[in-house]
Order: sequence, then structure tokens, then C-alpha cells
Amino acid sequence: MAIKTRITEMLEIEHPIVQGGMQNVGYAELASAVSNAGGLGTITALTQPNVTALRDEIERCRSMTDKPFAVNITVLPAVTPPDYKGFAQAVIDAGIKIVETAGTAEVRELWEMMKPHGIKILHKCTAVRHALSAERHGCDVISIDGFECAGHPGEDDIPGLILIPAAADKVKIPMVASGGFGDGRGLVAALALGAEGINMGTRFCATQEAPIHPNIKQKYVENDERGTNLIFRNLHNTARVGKNGVSDEVVRRLREPGAKFEDVAELVRGYKGAEMLKTGDTEHGIFWAGMIQGLIHDVPTCQELIDRIMHEAEDVIRGRLSVMLG
Repeated sequence: MAIKTRITEMLEIEHPIVQGGMQNVGYAELASAVSNAGGLGTITALTQPNVTALRDEIERCRSMTDKPFAVNITVLPAVTPPDYKGFAQAVIDAGIKIVETAGTAEVRELWEMMKPHGIKILHKCTAVRHALSAERHGCDVISIDGFECAGHPGEDDIPGLILIPAAADKVKIPMVASGGFGDGRGLVAALALGAEGINMGTRFCATQEAPIHPNIKQKYVENDERGTNLIFRNLHNTARVGKNGVSDEVVRRLREPGAKFEDVAELVRGYKGAEMLKTGDTEHGIFWAGMIQGLIHDVPTCQELIDRIMHEAEDVIRGRLSVMLG
């Protein structure tokens, strides 16, 4: 069964399944595998050390798939920010037609650069008000991120069951639902709530093509729905990461009165997380993980995963739900 939505039509993909951008994971190997399986794969710009490397990674992905794929550009506060405009120009020059964005309002400057070139902007939001603002400023697709998600879920703590339909009631442009999705039941639920596709991050980490160590993939399988920690809550920069000794210690330290980021900085440094994904030392740093871990039980190929999701969705729609109609 094919599920056709505004997302599949606008992005020219077979299935309404998007692989979200993930730092140190969103390389050509994973992006091309997702696209070849009928979804939308995504390369992550900030994983690359510079603009030239991003250009090379785009070409490498092109050599691995003839299907559409996206580039993620996330704008984060930094003392010395990356060359965001250079990344945007690399996307333009390469003829990429879909860009996933996230982060601060400065990202709109990049939209202004890219949209005249026919690039569709898919922007990640954690609140209805942010989604409406993005829509007003010319975004093409909203990725609405519920509290269950890995990474930064915002500070409102609204789960997808409420956030998705609340956004669908007000947002006119197409939406993909993000946070807590990993199987066909989730896809059908997202469609029922008003989204037109799903965005998956953690679930794609636990695939054969994800360029991370098997030990980390096994951690996603072993952890259940309780296997995450929320860190930086007292700093009003909440982040959901996988539960391990390091993230437990981050939580403990930040519970101390007057705790500051400097008290945990050596535990959460980005290079340690990147090394962890390569070496497989599950206690070397922190790793992004969503509550969907409770529904991850294996490490399939991207093709197997997407095929399974679509078959499960069909079984739910044609089977369980149709029977209930009487």
C-alpha cells in the first residue's frame, strides 16, 4: 500500500518517512540508504569540519543514490560560529532542493539565501507558536518535535499526542511529526493526529547503515522507554540523551544548588560524544537518544526498517482499524 501525502508529493519521495539530521551520524552512508529505501535521507552540515568537506559529502551521497536527499543546517549560539552562509551556499551550488533547519532565528537569513533557488525548507519546531512563526516567514514544511524526542525538546514539555494536533489545528503548510516514532503504528497515529509524515532520528541510529559503533546500536536496543536522561533542565536548555553513567552524573551535578554548565562541561564535550560513537565505549560521553528506545528491538537495514513500517501501517489501516468500523 502506498501512502501519499503532501509530504511525499512536495519532497518527491515514495514514503512519508524523513531521517532527521543528526550530528556525527548524518553522513552519506545513512542518508543514501534511507533515500534508496524510499524515504528522505539527510546529511548533517555541522558534522563536516568546513564548507569544502560538506561539498564533498554531498557529492559522495550523490554517488550512492539518485533519489532526493536533504541537508540539515542547525544554527546554534557559539562564540565562534561555523560558516553557516558558506554551508548554505554549498547547498545552493550543489543543486540540493530540500534543507532541514533548526535553531535560532538567525536561520531565517539562510532561508532568504536558499528559497530563491527553489529549495524547500523543512524547519524543526518544539512549539505551536514557533511553527506559526516559521510558516509566516516562508518555511515550506514544519517538523513538529514532541517532548519524547532526542536532542532539544524545548522547555514546554508537551508530548506529541497533544503537540501534533494542536499544531495541525493552526498550521496550514504540511507537517511531519517528530519525537517518539519508529514503527508503522506511530506512522498511522501521526497521520491521524494531522501530520503528513514522520521524522525519525534515534530509530535510524539503530540500523546497519548508521555510521556508529555496534556497541552504541546495541545500547539503543537494550534501553527501554525509561532509558533517557533530561540534562541542562536548570539551565533552560533541556536536552534528552541516552541513559548511561555519564548522563546520570550530569543530572546529579546539575541538581546541586547553584550548579552551572561549567560543572559538567568536561562530561558533555562534543568531541567525547563523537569519539564514543566511533570507539563503542558507552561510558565515554553522552549520546542522543529518544524515548522511542522502548520500541527498538533490532538493528535492521534501512530498507528492512522502512519496508516494515509501511507494512505495519497497512496492517493497522486495512486490518485493525477497518474491523473496528464494523
